[in-house]
This record gives sequence, structure tokens and C-alpha cells, in this order.
Amino acid sequence: MTKKKMTFALAFCNRGFMPGELIYGAREDMIKAVTDAGYDYIAMDADLTRYGGIETRDEGMLYAKWLKEHDGEYDGVIFSMPIFADENGAITALQDAGVPILMQAYPDEIGKMDFAHRRDAFCGKFSVTDVFTQYQVPFTVLKPHVVHPLSEKFAENLRDFAAICRVVNGMKRFTIGCIGARTTAFKTTRFDEVGLQKNGITVESFDLSELIFKVNAKADDDAAVLAKMETLMNYSDFTKVPQEKKVMLAKVSVVIDEYVEEYHLDSLAIRCWNEMEQILRICPCVLLSELNDRGIVTSCEIDLTSAVSMRAMALASEEPTAVLDWNNNYGDEENKVILFHCGSTAQSLMTQKGTVTSHKMFDKGDPGSGWGTNEGRIRPMKTTISNCLTVDGKIKIYASEAEFTADPIEEAYFGCAGVCEMPNMEDKMIRLARGGFKHHTCIGVGHMKDVLKEAFTTYLGYDWVDIDKE
Repeated sequence: MTKKKMTFALAFCNRGFMPGELIYGAREDMIKAVTDAGYDYIAMDADLTRYGGIETRDEGMLYAKWLKEHDGEYDGVIFSMPIFADENGAITALQDAGVPILMQAYPDEIGKMDFAHRRDAFCGKFSVTDVFTQYQVPFTVLKPHVVHPLSEKFAENLRDFAAICRVVNGMKRFTIGCIGARTTAFKTTRFDEVGLQKNGITVESFDLSELIFKVNAKADDDAAVLAKMETLMNYSDFTKVPQEKKVMLAKVSVVIDEYVEEYHLDSLAIRCWNEMEQILRICPCVLLSELNDRGIVTSCEIDLTSAVSMRAMALASEEPTAVLDWNNNYGDEENKVILFHCGSTAQSLMTQKGTVTSHKMFDKGDPGSGWGTNEGRIRPMKTTISNCLTVDGKIKIYASEAEFTADPIEEAYFGCAGVCEMPNMEDKMIRLARGGFKHHTCIGVGHMKDVLKEAFTTYLGYDWVDIDKE
């Protein structure tokens, strides 16, 4: 996946009677912290106000005007409080920022509590957050309450805030392509299209028959088809796959790419059975795997709400995600579960390159119809599990943290799977069942529950379901 370099707009504050000279050092500190972390920044010219910060309503208006002039150039705002802040200046400056805002306040130092050095930012931070709450302007506060910009803890804060910004800005408005109707056998994958639209998510629907028509119109020697075949052969192990199946898989992949380009799709949900197997005689799992590795979040079994969760985690982690079944208990291990899907998992999440085979379930009743599933095992890693559903125009979502282990899964077990361990798993299963969540969950790379919760609840207005509560 392509990783986006974040840009933060920097703002600094003071209250008129406090030692405003402390702002000068704060500007230097914050610029160094942001650039050392690998991010870009923009900052208003320090000469435009008395200390280069915001300490009056007029200076707040000046900053708001500057921010508007740079609209679209920044992903979030860092509001640095080196001293007790002026809340009137602060809210005037940032009430229309339109992006996440990180509140950072400097710590005082014992031995430097005289008037020339004392900051009182510990107190002033509440002055700002109180007024922002009154104005209903969302903001982010992280631990610790006060933190120096050049500390390792603030570097962690920056990483989390960048992830929050990616999720919020990427989920505010995007488009999911829905190729095919809801899989008939799964009422569990129902969704409210209008409810999603209320949350900025546009669904573009395409009949599966149209895809089949487009695929069948492609010539075997079409340049795009030949190029796609080469891409796919390099992506996974196609050694066992008959030539005609390789050609058909390439054609389907090309048509999907055409939908993505023509309709500016950010994510996909695809009806992957039974028609593709019955009519085209292939199973598209490996194509979904390749799309996810390419950064185009794609869910199988027309599970569109899983694509929502997958996109959020992909934005947070800047790594591929996957949708999996809560599939099997792992012996008597009450905190372990085998998470599985046929083969749509991105290979970057697997222990090694997958093997493209014919789907055993389809082959059972219709031999030769299932070529295209990508078999392998999910690599050991820290992970976050999440999924959502639509209820009464709202998005209801959960997230929890777990870990994929190196526990073996017998070779005869088909598809792509991994053993996942999570604390108090049995309690979580009860809460998921009571919450009306489906048999699918989505996984991402790394622990990011707090990032997701902040993005979903503070900025996006999703309903959070805590499955970790004691």
C-alpha cells in the first residue's frame, strides 16, 4: 500500500499576561518533533502576531483566515499550548478547521515555577477543551495530559494522531462499489444503503450479469488481459492452474479494474459465489487478495459493511486488511479461534506466497468450477479485529485487540487461515452475538483500537460497541 505523508497545520497560543516569550521555543520544538517523525507542516508567519501565536480573538480571526487560505493542504491541526491558553482566541482560530485537532500542552518543571518560566498549561488545556466542547468542535486529547513535544511519548501521540487523521479524512466521504446482489444465502450481510450515505459512504451497485457480459467480451489476446496475466502470475503461485482458468481470472480482474477507474471506487464488495463458478468456471479469491495488497479494500460475499471496517483499519495502519470467518475453535483453547476465508486474504498478511488451487467446496458438487482460491496461512502478528453494521441510519461498530500465533493448522485444512488469540474470548463471543454482529470479522496489522475508537466516536459519529468491557 502507498503510504501518505501527512501534513499538520501548527498553531500556538498564549494568554496576554503570561510570559509569551515561551512560544518561541515551542515553535522550534514542534517543528522538530513533526519533521523528525517524518511528517510535513505548515505554520502561520511568526511575525504576524505579537509572539507568533494566538492570544486574542483578533489573532484567532487572523489564524482562521490563514487556515482557510490553505484549505486542503493539511490533514490535521496541532494546537500547542506552551502556556495557559486564551480560549476565545483558540476557538475563533479553529472552530472551522474541518479536520482533527490535537491538543498538546507543555509540562511545568519543578525549579522553574517563577513567573518568567511557569507555564500553567496543565490548567489552560481545560480552559480550551471546555470551550471547544461548548461550541461542539471535536478535538483529540491523548495521554499524558501534559507532554513535551520532543519526548518519546509525544512521538507516540503524533503517530496515533496521524492515524486518526487518516481514518477520519478517509472515511468522511468515499465510494464502495457493490458488484452483484447480496449473496442469497446470507441475510447476515444486509446493509442500509441510505444509512451509509448519511455517513458519507456512497454505494455504487453493478449487476453481476454486466460483469459477466464484459468479461466474455474480452479477447484472450487483449493487451490488458495479457498484462494482467503476467501480474497475477508474479503475484501468487499459479503452477497448478490450467491455462484457460488463468485467462479467465485475468479477464475478470481487468473488468474489476475498469469499474474501479470509471466510477472512482475506493473500496469493493463482490458477490463471489455461485455465479462466477457456475458461469465463468472460476473462483475470484486470488483477485480479491491482489486488490487488497494493491490498496483497494475488497470484501468477499458482498459483505459491504466489512469493507467499511476494512477501509478504516487500512487507513489507520497503512497496511492491507482482510475479512475472515469466525470459523473454528482451536481444540480446548478457550481464548483461541481459527479465523478463515477461502483465499481473499492479502498475501502480505500471509507467511509466504500463496498457492492458487481449485476451491474444494465448489469442486465437491461441480468439479473444475473453483479455480482461483489462494491457499496459505496468516502470519503471526499483533492484530485488531473489527466489524460494523447499519442500524436505523447509524453505523454500529466494535474493535478489539488480539494476536495471530504460530500455532499449527493441519495441512488438510483448505483456504487461508490463522490461529488468533484474544483475552476473554468467550465473553467477546457472547457480546458479538447479543450485538447482532455477523459471522465475519475484519483484521488489520497492529493494535489500533484506541485510534479507531477516537476516529469513530469523536469525529465520525459511529455508535461504539465495547466488547472488551469487564
